[in-house]
This record gives sequence, structure tokens and C-alpha cells, in this order.
Amino acid sequence: MESSSSSSFVILSAFIISFFLLTSSPWKALAQQDNFLQCIASHSNQSMPQLYVPKSPSFLSVLQSSIYNLRFTSPATPKPLFIITPNHESQIRAVVVCSKKHGLKITVRSGGHDFEGLSYRANVPFVLIDLVNFRTIDVNIKDNSAWVQAGATLGEVYYRIAEKSPVHGFPAGACPTVGVGGHISGGGFGLMVRKYGMAADHVLDARIINAKGEILDRKTMGEDLFWAIRGGGVTSFGVLLAWKIRLVPVPPTVILCIYHSKNLRTRRNETCSQVAIACKLWRSDELSIALHVGVVDTGNNNNGTE
Repeated sequence: MESSSSSSFVILSAFIISFFLLTSSPWKALAQQDNFLQCIASHSNQSMPQLYVPKSPSFLSVLQSSIYNLRFTSPATPKPLFIITPNHESQIRAVVVCSKKHGLKITVRSGGHDFEGLSYRANVPFVLIDLVNFRTIDVNIKDNSAWVQAGATLGEVYYRIAEKSPVHGFPAGACPTVGVGGHISGGGFGLMVRKYGMAADHVLDARIINAKGEILDRKTMGEDLFWAIRGGGVTSFGVLLAWKIRLVPVPPTVILCIYHSKNLRTRRNETCSQVAIACKLWRSDELSIALHVGVVDTGNNNNGTE
């Protein structure tokens, strides 16, 4: 009888321990989630930002809304613990302070064109700040400048400039859906690079939030940090809020010429010679020359060589 009672006690104890081990992790995660949310609420001067957790119905749609490398849409890709879409600077500051307090990495997404997915994935527990609501653009033609929030796209920037003037522009990339925040912080290569250089060369000021939650501009961050964020990646130093950019003069009319060369396999020397001649003759900084090589399926079963 004692042996039977002892066996029952051992089995019951093992069951309780197993149940505790199976359930303690979710409870711990829920407690961490609640603590993080309470921290956000206490540090935000405005209302709570919009947050999404993995169980939210729209979590995946928000996460994948601007992922351009489909390789990272698979279930195997690490997902953030929270997706936060702030609409006020104080909300971003709260996320920075609370993420640091709870040991969470922060990734920041502007347009989502980072093909390695570094703006929306990580191998450690992390929080994703999506700047989709930070896209205000204030163009000042009188002093040839514009303040552009980090979530705006290049297409939106060009459109707002063109609304104010047909002879002003900004020397950045050609893809309209690229986010301004990441594009400029990586240098910003564009079609006007021969005449005006990189987009980062035309940044007059910036606003960032550092790891301490401080909002800094060019004067308060210092010239060394201001130099570093224009090409070295802002996320190495903080969260970008906005750029102040210098506008450049552009002609009211632009001419685009496209020359297609098929059968590159048999005519590659001819094509390369033509490009070399064009580059030699068209030396003006006003001209931009690009060679795009791609595979075109003509349906002629030529293994994609046309």
C-alpha cells in the first residue's frame, strides 16, 4: 500500500513539474509583454502607439506590407515580438527607452527595400518600429530645402517638390517606393550622381533619437555623428526621425532614350563598344548613362539569350 502511494506521489510530482515547465515559458512571455506595454505607456507623452503582437489578426499583413525580398516571408524567418507604428516622436522615444530596459533589439523600417531584411528581422528577440506614419514632407522653395520624415518614399518626395517647382529636384534613386530613411543613410545613389553626387551629400540637417532617448539635431549630435549617419547607416547610432535636404536645380524637360540590344551572346562586343563610345562622347554631367543586362523570354526557345 505504501509502495502504491509512493508511486502515485512520484507520478503526480512529475506531472506537476512537467506542467510547470510547459506553461512557465508562455506565462513568462506574457508577463514580459505586459511589462513592456506598461513601460511604453509610462514613457509616452502622447497616446499609446499602434502595436501588433504575433497573435494580432493583422500582424502578418502589417509585417509583410513592405517586404520586397520574398525569401523573408517564410514561416522560418524570425518574427518581432512587437510591431509598432508610431505617429509621434515621443512614442518612438518610449520604444527606445523600454526596449533598452527589457533587453530587446530594435529594427527600424522605412520603405522595406533592404534586400537582406535587416530592417525587419533579427536572430535575437526584437521590436520592429515601422515608420509608415512618419512621411510628412515640408518643401521650402525659397531656401532650396525640404524637411522629409524618415518614412516617406522617394516618389513622395519627388512629387511634393514638383508640386512647388518644375525646376527643383533632389539627386536620389529612381525607384519611387524606396524609403528615404534607409536610402540616404546608405549614401543614396541616383541618376543625377554625375552632376550632384550622392543623396547623402545634400543633407543639411537631421533629427535622430539616440540610445538614451534623446532627440538630437545636427548641432546637438556634433559633426562626427552627422557625418557618420550619412552613409554609415543611421540604425548604428539611433532612430532617424527626419532629414533636411538641399534641393538642386533641374531642367523643366527631361529626355529619355532607350536602346535595346538583343542576342547579347553573339553581339556582346558590339554592344559594349557602343556603350563605350556613348560614354566617351556624352561627357556632360547633365547626362546619365546606364547599362542594364537582363534575361528576356521571347518564346523562341533560345535559352533566354534574347
